[in-house]
Amino acid sequence: MKLIKVKDYEELSKQAADYFIKKIQSSPAMIIGLATGSTPEGMYRYLVQDYQENRISFRNITTFNLDEYIGLDGSNENSYRFFMNNHLFDHIDIEKSNVHIPCGTSKDSSAECATYEQLIKAHGGIDLQLLGIGGNGHIGFNEPGSSFQSRTSIVELTDKTRRDNARFFNTFEEVPTEAITMGIATIMESKEIVLLASGEGKREAMRLLLEGRVSEDFPASYLHNHSNVTVIADEAALAGLNYSL
Repeated sequence: MKLIKVKDYEELSKQAADYFIKKIQSSPAMIIGLATGSTPEGMYRYLVQDYQENRISFRNITTFNLDEYIGLDGSNENSYRFFMNNHLFDHIDIEKSNVHIPCGTSKDSSAECATYEQLIKAHGGIDLQLLGIGGNGHIGFNEPGSSFQSRTSIVELTDKTRRDNARFFNTFEEVPTEAITMGIATIMESKEIVLLASGEGKREAMRLLLEGRVSEDFPASYLHNHSNVTVIADEAALAGLNYSL
């Protein structure tokens, strides 16, 4: 696991975008796993900016998002499909047929999970996976206690995760209680993983991650068993922590 320390959120966003741009330039048809939430917003902004100014092409890129709320369709402003369209896909030249996000309104969510998992395998797996980290160590929506062997599945969201995400909704009660997420085993099969962490709210999660103790109680800890992980974290997320990677 490689750690890159940056000054603040803007530097984190720019470095992450530059990292992905270089990868895309060297492999224009790569398979990329993407994440939602406030942490990657800045990175997506810089990707759009680079597309507009330098015309880097996403036309042959294929993407798979980590997760989606069950019960929200793509027109709902709190759905992850809406988020991705709004922050990235509507502003670049990616083919919409190459964009994959779990369907939160499928009549059979279990079948949707199986189909999504198979689709990732049919594309040869993910070349470069972007991750954030939850305050409780979740990656995707794999909450504490998730099996390290888990595949794309339906998960029940913890109250902590729902409260963390409640700021995007009118009320806590509106936050969905379930989601579809890539499993930990699915994520770990990615050839390369980049994890972003910003702000003092992620400090405790970073402390536990950097300790290196692997436990299903802290899902992100399993990343220590991957051979190619880069963590980009800002000073606020790392303040007061002792780390040596």
